Amino acid sequence: MAPSPSSSFTASWFYGTDAGEREQEHRVRAYVRLWRAFMRARVLIALVLLSLQLFALYAQSGGPRWLLPVSALHLCATLVLLFWPRVITPEKPVRLQWVMTLGVDLLVFALLQGFQQGSISYTPLFALPVLLASVLGTMTLALATAAGVTLFVLGDAVLGAELFSEMSTSSLLQAGLTGTGFFVIAFLANQLAQRLAREEAVAQSSQAAARTQAQVNELVIESLSEGVMVVDQHGCVLNANPAAQNILMGDAYQRHASHTLLSAHRGWQELAALVAQTFANGQGLDAEARIEIDNGITHRYIARTRLTGSHSGRPHELCVLFLEDQREVEARLRTEKLASMGRMSAAVAHEIRNPLSAITQANALLDEEVSEPGQKRLTHMIEQNAQRLSRVVEDILNVARAQPSPDETVPALPLDQTVRLIAREWIAQQSQSPSILSVHTHAEGVLIAFDPDHLRRLLINLLDNALRYASARPSSIRVITQPHSADLVRLSVWSDGVPLEAGVQRHLFEPFFSSESRSSGLGLYICRELCERYGASIAYQRRDLDQLEGNEFYVLATSLGRAATEPEQLSFSHTTPGDRVVTEPLSLPGLLPGNLRHPPLP
Repeated sequence: MAPSPSSSFTASWFYGTDAGEREQEHRVRAYVRLWRAFMRARVLIALVLLSLQLFALYAQSGGPRWLLPVSALHLCATLVLLFWPRVITPEKPVRLQWVMTLGVDLLVFALLQGFQQGSISYTPLFALPVLLASVLGTMTLALATAAGVTLFVLGDAVLGAELFSEMSTSSLLQAGLTGTGFFVIAFLANQLAQRLAREEAVAQSSQAAARTQAQVNELVIESLSEGVMVVDQHGCVLNANPAAQNILMGDAYQRHASHTLLSAHRGWQELAALVAQTFANGQGLDAEARIEIDNGITHRYIARTRLTGSHSGRPHELCVLFLEDQREVEARLRTEKLASMGRMSAAVAHEIRNPLSAITQANALLDEEVSEPGQKRLTHMIEQNAQRLSRVVEDILNVARAQPSPDETVPALPLDQTVRLIAREWIAQQSQSPSILSVHTHAEGVLIAFDPDHLRRLLINLLDNALRYASARPSSIRVITQPHSADLVRLSVWSDGVPLEAGVQRHLFEPFFSSESRSSGLGLYICRELCERYGASIAYQRRDLDQLEGNEFYVLATSLGRAATEPEQLSFSHTTPGDRVVTEPLSLPGLLPGNLRHPPLP
């Protein structure tokens, strides 16, 4: 009664080591159901036999009176086994229970058949123990039960008629045919029971596998960043994963996009037309679709439709619609292409630095020799472009540069003073009014583990990014430092720019991702790499300051405590095109540490 090898292999592959336990559990449950059914049948037959003996006693047409208590004891034995708490299992049969079932039934039926009076025959009742042994027992037990019944039937025929008479011959033939029938019943019932047990085990295993696979598919679809929707022929959304609901409903996706007509929403008309065209053509389509959500923002998506298979020539009933943000696709393709050029870019950058150094040195010598204004302008132009090319090379090398070695020494940097110096240097190089920037430092004396050059690059990248989207109003860009916890300090750059789209937020810190074509998409990526280099973290959020909503990039860095004395003059190192390290103080004439400090924010 064990499952077939192929079903066991399939279940084992899907469930792993629990496959055998699950199949065994299914077999035991099926066995218990059959056992209970046979026990109820035995109780019913015992009630009928007891009623028959009572009627025979009342009509005084039955056999001996002691057959009545035998029938009553038989009924009690069947009730005991029906409510017996311990059930026979296929692996651990209890001989006592077999004796209480097969033995009791055979004995009672034999007594009734042997001592009955009249024309009542109890021989058909022997089919119950034969079936019980065949279905719930082994083939040996089934054949043994059939053999016992056959011997009893033959013996009863021999004792009930005179030998070598015509009646004796017919009785023996009838008994032999009856015994042969019991053997056939035993064999066929046992084979059918084994086959049904195998098929039931396979069916239950397949059903459990299907349920588990459906749960896995549901989890996978829900976790997809790609929107997936199921739409019927009328354009009604039957189901949609969270990504699709977010695409259709925006921030109000809690309203649920399921059971909604695509044509009922003004911003979904292109999707509705694409689904209708898919059903009309009878095949899937790939197209670009624009979706407008409630706040009036329009997004472009790559839409793919696929039809479910038709059955018996019937038309397709459902359409599966896949939506993917076109910017994400383009960014992924761009990242894959540029990532493959990473090593080559680093090698090329190293090769460019050598001739660039020669150009810079030759231009410096030439500038010393020329005196005409026109020639001076040319040498100045060469110097500016050489410096620009040097910065591009440095950006590429910073991206390709490996992590620092474990024995690298990181200086303890005073955060507030360094931030004020970098902010003053940055605003001095901008064409906007200095009032556009305000600095609020509330972590005086706090030291962080950060290289001054890297903190300068981090803060200038964040300020350049804020300037790109901020308005020109006073204090439209704010730099804030403040303690975040006992071990962390917070550095943030806030601007009053418009909110970033959800698709942009997901890829803010990825390399080569930018919402503008003229940007290289490396600024925020370099910021993240620098933060991770020193155990800090960087993130983005939408935040209100002074009842103004804006974008904020904040860095959480580990605090090393507070400085006991005033720090020394800060300096920053940079590498020239000739691979010379030059250290210069980061200060301007008349610069004081508190020049840019404003009153604390409310």
